[in-house]
Amino acid sequence: MAAELTAHQLIEQHRPTLDQALEAIRTRAYWSPHPEHPKAYGENGSLDAAAGKAAFDALLGSRLDLGQPGTDDWVGGETSPYGIELGVTYPHAAVDTLLPAMRAGQRAWRDAGAEMRAVVCLEILKRISDRTHEFAHAVMHTSGQAFMMAFQAGGPHAQDRGLEAVAYAYVEQVRTPDDAEWTKPQGKRDPLALTKRFTPVPRGIALVIGCNTFPTWNGYPGLFASLATGNAVLVKPHPRAVLPLALTVQVAREVLAEAGFDPNLVALAAERAGEGIAKTLATRPEIRIIDYTGSTAFGDWLEANARQAQVYTEKAGVNTVLVESTDNYKGMLSNLAFSLSLYSGQMCTTPQNLLIPRDGIRTEEGPRSYDEVVADLAKSVGGLLGDDARANGLLGAIVNPDVKARLESAAGLGAVALASREIANPEFPDAVVRTPVIVKLDGAKPDDQAAFMNECFGPVSFAVAVDSAADAVALLRRTISSKGAMTVGAYTTSEEVEEAVQEACLEECAQLSLNLTGGVYVNQTAAFSDFHGSGGNPAANAALCDGAFVANRFRVVEVRREA
Repeated sequence: MAAELTAHQLIEQHRPTLDQALEAIRTRAYWSPHPEHPKAYGENGSLDAAAGKAAFDALLGSRLDLGQPGTDDWVGGETSPYGIELGVTYPHAAVDTLLPAMRAGQRAWRDAGAEMRAVVCLEILKRISDRTHEFAHAVMHTSGQAFMMAFQAGGPHAQDRGLEAVAYAYVEQVRTPDDAEWTKPQGKRDPLALTKRFTPVPRGIALVIGCNTFPTWNGYPGLFASLATGNAVLVKPHPRAVLPLALTVQVAREVLAEAGFDPNLVALAAERAGEGIAKTLATRPEIRIIDYTGSTAFGDWLEANARQAQVYTEKAGVNTVLVESTDNYKGMLSNLAFSLSLYSGQMCTTPQNLLIPRDGIRTEEGPRSYDEVVADLAKSVGGLLGDDARANGLLGAIVNPDVKARLESAAGLGAVALASREIANPEFPDAVVRTPVIVKLDGAKPDDQAAFMNECFGPVSFAVAVDSAADAVALLRRTISSKGAMTVGAYTTSEEVEEAVQEACLEECAQLSLNLTGGVYVNQTAAFSDFHGSGGNPAANAALCDGAFVANRFRVVEVRREA
């Protein structure tokens, strides 16, 4: 197939964006080329709201033929958490045919160089961005996110994370020059002279194992980091959330072909019901990189068994907020209430344990006892979600029956400070929508520790009474070191307590947010500025995104000759 996108065209169009991304990761300032507001779309080839919804509707009940080699069946079966049968079918791959086909295009992709790979990746992201409204519906109806969250987190925020990975990949690859002249003086003898050529060489085929809750946001960093460093990428979506990543593969294959590269550099591995192909793929010798988001059990299995691959995992953690004192009590409660409620707590960054001294806290309004703080937080959550329409817009839908079961069983773990209630969604009557539950536990009781020291993924939070701020910091430290944490929060007006919390997070390697009372929340991070996870505690062995996330996806191979 003749190339429709020349190197000159791609570099001219996308090099300015790449340069802005490089500057953003250097300064850590706010920047995004992808609009967050739905009304920003509809011009310059992008789909507006109506066209995006129509495009999504046209996918329902269709066969998504990607033109991949080795297709031996058609599989599907996704049901939206909102009750819609998607009915989309995808190619099922004969792996022994597909993997060799994917490797065939790697030489030309390697030889294209870091800049060309980067701008091809940016063209893929641009085309995905133009279809953000369509992708938003795909994310919404596979993850259960409410539409606005699916639009932003599944669209521009995911695209930002993909672009961020491309920027880091470019930096690491150009750190070493392409060519060098080397001369070593030899005194009275002629100098030794060599010419040296340095080439970033990909590891091989990368496997992206997608998650149910954030298929694009969690999938794009690994996908684009591997692709930008010269690797072919096989995308294995979660069986409940295939559509967003299948559309991503479709776009990537189209762009690669138009740019003159083998479209099989990116392919989809959809699976039959109950097939469980992730373990089989993960241990294939051709798979040299794995990106995984999901349960600790399977993440640990990958780290132990996929020995031929470089494995990047984001697993489970027990996120903790320490509440010792505040000079903005209402702001603190409001901020926490939103953090606990957003997407029904189905985020890897949602706070679970709230550590509160049993003697209470200091506020600008006077002291508040432990019971008063918990009651006031429950009231704040109740007020935030009191209007059903507003609640549906914040909560979305429960993503799967396991989350619902954990929510229902949590009420039996201790005294319930805030009971979960069922909310009807008039637009989607079959959606399972539940408000959060807050359970009071005692940090000194072994039975209570057994409950709050393990992740309870979903809209479940534990208000844990502790003896003192020092005990809270000690428990925080133990939680991070033994269970991991994607996020930590703290509220304190004490310099001493702040220093202790900060030191605990530095030593145990956890990302910390202090005294958030406004429109920034502990469970949200911004690409190009914030690191998602640290890679330094059991919750994840990698951070999104830093140099370590991309640098080991390739190796520099040197060829030297006498000058």
